[in-house]
Amino acid sequence: MQLIDKSQESIMTEIREANLNYLMLAQQMIQADKDQAVFRLGVSQDIADLIGDLSNSQLIKLASSNMMLMRFRFDDAAMLGMLTKNTKGLSQSIVHSSILMAGQKAEAIA
Repeated sequence: MQLIDKSQESIMTEIREANLNYLMLAQQMIQADKDQAVFRLGVSQDIADLIGDLSNSQLIKLASSNMMLMRFRFDDAAMLGMLTKNTKGLSQSIVHSSILMAGQKAEAIA
């Protein structure tokens, strides 16, 4: 059995908390406006249905994973750079990056 040091255990705790917060927010968004949630979360309709239908115990069990459930949507360094380096036209950069992200295919479970 592998021993986990305190810093690794702290990171695992933070990941579980982030997962729970993400799932709770995602479920709330899906229940409020599914189409908008699908767009903002970058998930497919099927994944949105699954998340939206999770019971509290299922949500907690899923959040207990030692892997981050949410995905950082900036796969392109240029897109991330638009948001972090261009301070003059920040609102324009946000709109532009939103348009680019909207064109990306929603994630699906393979």
